[in-house]
Amino acid sequence: MLRAVGQGRRRALAVALAAFAAVAQAAAPAPKEHFGFTIGDDYMLANYTQTEAYFRKVAATSDRFRLVELGRTSEGRPQLMLIASAPANLARLDEYRAISERLARARDDAAVARGLAEQGKAVVWIDGGLHANETVGAHQLVETVWQLASRDDAETRRILDDTIILLVHANPDGQELYSDWYMREPVPARRVLDKPPRLYQKYAGHDNNRDFYMAALQETRNLNLAMYTRWYPQIVYNHHQTSPKGTVIVIPPYRDPYNYNIDAMIPVGLEALGSAMNLRYLQEGKPGAVSKGGSVYSTWWNGGLRTMPYFHNMLGVLTEITGNPTPMQIPFLPERQLPDSNLPAPVPAQTWHFRQSIDYSLTANWALLDYASRNREQLLWNIYRMGRSSIERGSRDTWTPRPSALTRARTAAGKDGKPAAELDAGQVQALLRSPDQRDPRGYIIPADQADFPTATAFVNALQLAGVEVSRASRPFAVAGRRYPAGSFVVRADQAFRPHVLDMFEPQDHPHDFEYEGGPPIAPYDSAGWTLAFQMGVAFDRVLEGFDGPFEALPAGQLQVPADVPVPGSANGYLLDARANNSVIAVNRLLKAGVPVRRLQDRDGAFFVPAAAPEALATALRGTGVRALAADRRVTGGVPVKAPRIALWDHYGGSMVSGWTRLVLDSFGFDYEVVYPRQILDDDLRSRFDVLILPSGALPLPAELAVEGKVGRVPASPDPATIPAEFHPLLGELQGEAAVAALRRFLQAGGHVVATGSSSGLALQLGLPLRSHLQSTAADGQPRALSQREYYIPGSVLQVAVDKSRPLAWGLPQRLDVYFSDGRWDNAPVFDLPAGRTDIRPLLRFDTATPLRSGWAWGQEYLQGGVLAAEADVGAGRLTFFGTDITFRAQAHGSFKLLFNSLLQAGADPE
Repeated sequence: MLRAVGQGRRRALAVALAAFAAVAQAAAPAPKEHFGFTIGDDYMLANYTQTEAYFRKVAATSDRFRLVELGRTSEGRPQLMLIASAPANLARLDEYRAISERLARARDDAAVARGLAEQGKAVVWIDGGLHANETVGAHQLVETVWQLASRDDAETRRILDDTIILLVHANPDGQELYSDWYMREPVPARRVLDKPPRLYQKYAGHDNNRDFYMAALQETRNLNLAMYTRWYPQIVYNHHQTSPKGTVIVIPPYRDPYNYNIDAMIPVGLEALGSAMNLRYLQEGKPGAVSKGGSVYSTWWNGGLRTMPYFHNMLGVLTEITGNPTPMQIPFLPERQLPDSNLPAPVPAQTWHFRQSIDYSLTANWALLDYASRNREQLLWNIYRMGRSSIERGSRDTWTPRPSALTRARTAAGKDGKPAAELDAGQVQALLRSPDQRDPRGYIIPADQADFPTATAFVNALQLAGVEVSRASRPFAVAGRRYPAGSFVVRADQAFRPHVLDMFEPQDHPHDFEYEGGPPIAPYDSAGWTLAFQMGVAFDRVLEGFDGPFEALPAGQLQVPADVPVPGSANGYLLDARANNSVIAVNRLLKAGVPVRRLQDRDGAFFVPAAAPEALATALRGTGVRALAADRRVTGGVPVKAPRIALWDHYGGSMVSGWTRLVLDSFGFDYEVVYPRQILDDDLRSRFDVLILPSGALPLPAELAVEGKVGRVPASPDPATIPAEFHPLLGELQGEAAVAALRRFLQAGGHVVATGSSSGLALQLGLPLRSHLQSTAADGQPRALSQREYYIPGSVLQVAVDKSRPLAWGLPQRLDVYFSDGRWDNAPVFDLPAGRTDIRPLLRFDTATPLRSGWAWGQEYLQGGVLAAEADVGAGRLTFFGTDITFRAQAHGSFKLLFNSLLQAGADPE
């Protein structure tokens, strides 16, 4: 009988376990049950609609997950983050989040921080899908969710106990577009991962990973708020592809230079993470991981999802993996077959399948999660220690060594024209530690500057990056200068001091060449980007400790300029042309039928008649612009009309055109996107007043290029491979036919605004100009400069502005512009003919040292060159800029060059 009871209990237990297993299986559906295929199957991709549904299923049924909606995307989709951890941790999620925040902000003393580190959980961010054509990223994220939901081994349980994992989808819109485009072919073996008709992020495409310090895109704002104002992860893992040929995956550490503003614990921490990943690959028999000098990635730049964390004391990890849903080949490269410190385990040539890439990605994820679990307390303590060091450095006199200062010091301390090998203490003090070379204790952004709304937009970029910002509640004085209430204050004694310095101070990129006298080594992205310079923000650097009536703004709280009542006026109203947001009000007024004029004697101020105070108040709402009552009766001026704007784009989408769209949308301009065939075939002038040709619309003529750089435009795909509905988007704008069509538009009174490579249209139209970037060859003939003589990757330069031109209304006498003539860009500089009134310079390099931030090798060659000009062509006008004046929607300081060009299209003075 006892045996029967025992057997009955065992049967009951078996039934219960089977029922539990069935519930568990239902609670965490395998991807194949949901998607109909296993993640990593060849020729198969999931779109975001399917992925979102899967994430919601997992979160609704598994006690290991919590679902958070970070916000909406640019196309209106929900952007999701799944939080994974042990159920007991999820029950105390707010407590652990608060610990992560306190340690990152580093305001507690060391003893309290030690206790918090002992109690807290390591927070690890793992994202996917940012670059939608890199299809491994979004799919490894799905598989990682499934593995965390279903694995029950000891390691996974330990990881869930010790860590909080933030699983973040970085670009829902892009996954939907690319997956649907790939899967449109019904025969799997014929599926090709080619380019869809438009950008995979509405405005930025691939540049969505260039937006993180600016946060102009909605998705970036969502991610920044989660990372820098909510969760403060100690490790941020950003998945990308692809790896260099003959390898499988790029892992940390990365090549030099690393940015001198970041804490030294960052590169050392990356070494540790890279070692953990490499070891795990070797343990699992997965060769092909490459690091350091084996790839192009560095830790200098501050604009990407994995690089901005360095300036917040977080370990940002980038991997670039090979892989494609269509099987591909890893080629045999002899130079990649000999092991070295960059590539300790070469991978043999082979056919590579999508699932292999997923498996490699999982190995990388688990390597970092295992490291975070085993080093939980150390990671939490380290982010505190780095933050505390930043606070301490910002609280006392410090000097940051910069490459150019060190070079000058060695040269100044040398003898007989030779640099000194070493400097003694006295020389160091005299050359590098003078009081005026100290790092600032903080920055003050005065509320009485001409374009305070743009300064407020700059503060919002800081707020989205988690920077601590205060605002003055009443007037105050610092260092002998008085400031009005409402001024913003950014102190240096805060945990995110590296980011603060990086946004206000110039970058000083070291001279980086393959060998002395050899070609330059291109930076991964920009060499200089100081956001305050790009946005034209006025600020004061304060070198002494200071205080005042300052109220701290909550982290991440965006500032909205206060509306100012419109005063009564019998003479009408003036809007300051120096404020970018005045253009928003003007565009609203024009759409409401209110006439607007511009006044030459008031630097292009906008005049609004007295009869429209209500319409003016409506138009000014949310802009922060103040309407001033005119002090006298206004006559004359230049009527402003709403221009009919055409903006060039091409099949697949131009990122430069996309960023321009964002600027036009943000400032209230109506426009139509046009494609090459429309420009070539249509009567463009009857439909449009102005055509914008951003960089890339036209190839730069060889006569204007630096030696060895060839101008080109992207070629359209074969129409046979593209559905018929997208054929109108195909074609290129180049050759005699393009120049003839543009000439017709101009001669009929149209206005063309050309930037970057497209500014070469001036030469193609036969205007008598030439490249300024030339020297004299041995035979006495002019020759283009080589990159050994002249090389300027993306940097901020200063130009003189010809204020006599209406196109310069509202601009300062000297303007900081983003300029790039590096690896991918063409930024021509012109010599104009003397004595021609039909070709008028607008921006000129008037010094031998125009560099403000970045790297400018041979910058002295720029002196005397013209960066922008306007020319009469028939009844029309060509305005051409050698650089991108709307660069990534960051260069607010030069936006007025575009605005003035558009608002003056077709307008003549009365």
